[in-house]
Amino acid sequence: MSCDTVGKKARYDNYRLVRLKLKTQEHVEILQELEEQSDSFTFYGHALNPEQNLTILVAAHKIFEIQDVVDRYGMELVVLEPNIQRLIDEEEATIKPKDTPASEFDWDHYFHLETIFAWLDKQITENDFVEALHLGLTYEGLPIRGLKISKQKGNTGIFIEAGIHAREWIAPAVATYLIDQLIYSKDLAVVDLATNFDWYFVPVLNADGYKYTFEKDRLWRKNTKPYGRCKGCDLNRNFDIHWNTTGSSSKKCTYDFCGSSAFSEPEALAIKIFLDEHANKDRIQSYFSLHSFSQLYMFPFGFTTDRARNYDDLKKIGEKAVEAIKNTHGKIYKTGSAIETIYPNSGDSMDYVYTNYNIPIAYTIELRGPPDTPALFVLPAAEIKPTCEEILNSFIAALNEARNLGYYKRDEL
Repeated sequence: MSCDTVGKKARYDNYRLVRLKLKTQEHVEILQELEEQSDSFTFYGHALNPEQNLTILVAAHKIFEIQDVVDRYGMELVVLEPNIQRLIDEEEATIKPKDTPASEFDWDHYFHLETIFAWLDKQITENDFVEALHLGLTYEGLPIRGLKISKQKGNTGIFIEAGIHAREWIAPAVATYLIDQLIYSKDLAVVDLATNFDWYFVPVLNADGYKYTFEKDRLWRKNTKPYGRCKGCDLNRNFDIHWNTTGSSSKKCTYDFCGSSAFSEPEALAIKIFLDEHANKDRIQSYFSLHSFSQLYMFPFGFTTDRARNYDDLKKIGEKAVEAIKNTHGKIYKTGSAIETIYPNSGDSMDYVYTNYNIPIAYTIELRGPPDTPALFVLPAAEIKPTCEEILNSFIAALNEARNLGYYKRDEL
């Protein structure tokens, strides 16, 4: 990856996205060594065990090297996308300018942080049941902003966090769509949710990183706090729940670097401080973290195969959610615990809030595209609105099932 001149964006011309099928323990060890020793391969996941599929973004000048490794060791390789920059260039046309007014906000384009903040201000100003949330400041001093929707007193609360990973642009888009629908929709099922729950949204938790993806590097994942010659921490590995154990890294340059300590990052700490004050007092009983990609509706845990205390209920709720998604636009999502459905991970927000605040309904939703998408995090803008619609329907189904199972009883909280 190189920058032509100072101030230009990082480019990925002829970077090739490949998927390897690991068959043996030797394959695992070879790929572990490759990840350890070369910064020209971007791994999406780590080599852990045989019979694993591993996706790697290969720099243009390393394409023949990876092919040589595959040939010598008898691995299987499939090219998912021969030139990632092509996708980024196509997406550029769907990004609205930074000075786009809030009145032109929609779900057919991607928007800079400035427009999202202006749109949040518009909702707060124009609706007396919407109030601003200020959770703190990012490393670079940007506000960690959100809003609360509350139409009646005594409701239980639902907290939605999005944009913890900078490059996952569809997550803030879905969060803003949910806000819009809860404020303006006349659909009775949506009005029911808007009336009978309090909603807390942080649409772009990683504001520094999100801004960085628009201005510097589209595929940046972490925040932007410096760590020696490297930069950034994976905020979803920075929470104090089995921190720095499985599925995260203590190496500063890796994509899943967990930080110097639990809650070393102001963005993750802001969630903790807010929930310390509000989780019990304001009866927050659900937490959703929006991500992409892989089409998964995951619940705790990511760090252990031990089952969550209400595993069966979470599975039933998840099944209703993914059924609603399928019935919307035909997309197939899977549900299960995080370690069952995606990979081992520790220090994430979902597991932390489920464990530390006794929040019984907690999910991480991996949005479109499918696990084998060649587009990675560059979801075409034409898929924004359909993704939003299916996720809204999943919330209707999930929360209704949770109520059917006896959650959110007002007199028991």
